[in-house]
Amino acid sequence: MRVIHICKVTGVAGAENHLLTLLAGLRGRGIDARLLLLVEGGNPVEAMVAAAASRGIPAERSLIRADIDPVLLIRLARRLRTLQPDIVHTHLFHADLHGIPAARLAGVSRIVSSRHNDNAFRRRFPYRQINRFLWQLTTAGIGISAAITRFTIEVEGASPAQMTTIPYGLDSTGAVDRMAARAALRSELGLPPDTLLAGIVCRLIEQKGVPYALEAFARVAARFPAAQLVIAGDGPLRPALEVQARDLGLAERVHFLGWRTDTAAIFAALDVFLMPSLWEGFGLVLLEAMAQSIPVIGSAVSAIPEVVTDGETGLLCPPRDVDCLAAALGDLLADPDLRARLGAAGRTRLEERFTAERMVAQTAAVYERLMAGALTPGEPTDS
Repeated sequence: MRVIHICKVTGVAGAENHLLTLLAGLRGRGIDARLLLLVEGGNPVEAMVAAAASRGIPAERSLIRADIDPVLLIRLARRLRTLQPDIVHTHLFHADLHGIPAARLAGVSRIVSSRHNDNAFRRRFPYRQINRFLWQLTTAGIGISAAITRFTIEVEGASPAQMTTIPYGLDSTGAVDRMAARAALRSELGLPPDTLLAGIVCRLIEQKGVPYALEAFARVAARFPAAQLVIAGDGPLRPALEVQARDLGLAERVHFLGWRTDTAAIFAALDVFLMPSLWEGFGLVLLEAMAQSIPVIGSAVSAIPEVVTDGETGLLCPPRDVDCLAAALGDLLADPDLRARLGAAGRTRLEERFTAERMVAQTAAVYERLMAGALTPGEPTDS
């Protein structure tokens, strides 16, 4: 079975890391899973190509010159005719827009589309109408959470019979020495070994709600004078966030780490992980925190409550609710036993529900039903 995954890539973040884990797992099951990356001029995404190569995943690039690129559609159709995949699997809007019709032009009859987010733009004209048309060309769909599956049906017009919910999974077998990681990050920042450290790991964009986390940290800063906040990631909001930290009097207590590749060690070094997103298709970083037994403070939006159980594996707040975020942060910083209990429960929940093995097996099952001809539009795909 040959499956070509198509995705537009500008870096390596949540959806891209998901693809790397998924395709490596599929190849481990004997499926010839390959990546076809849509890349912008001047950004060859060498990091993504290298990451794919390191996992034994064949990857090739195709230039996308505009949001709507008819030349790309024709080029993709020609390439797919050459590759002769049994299944084409698209991810994110640009890949859907070009990859789904290209697959049809190439004579591919089995097309799967994964939905990774409930972005606000998908509700607006013309995106809503475009997606409704594309679902008529698509055989099966995968929502990465129940919230995203509902959104895809209600907003984009996918048939309930087309959709399967398959949550992200994480390969958490790689051990991280937490004591060593804690010491290393505190040493890097010039902090005492016993410093309480809250952290955020994300792209610095509006969706992630980082300004609200900064305000919440400012409200508890006086109560915990030795506590520090680290922000790992980069993005267009970084300059404004640095100004906000200075204006809040936190310049010496908030550390912007920039883009990091050692995220497992970053998570292992934290006492509390903050994820105050305004919306979130899933949040792979939640699993990364859970893998290191780190308690989570998150927003009760979109898919996050499916991952984090409020009061059991973390604490949830309404989006933009600084008072709630500050109270939750204060509670966790003040209580090491509570941190340990929530963190351990999070690790158990990960192992029970969000493993890479489970994600790969469920995805392979969708493919196998397609190959057997047992899955066509109009037939349920729930796994």
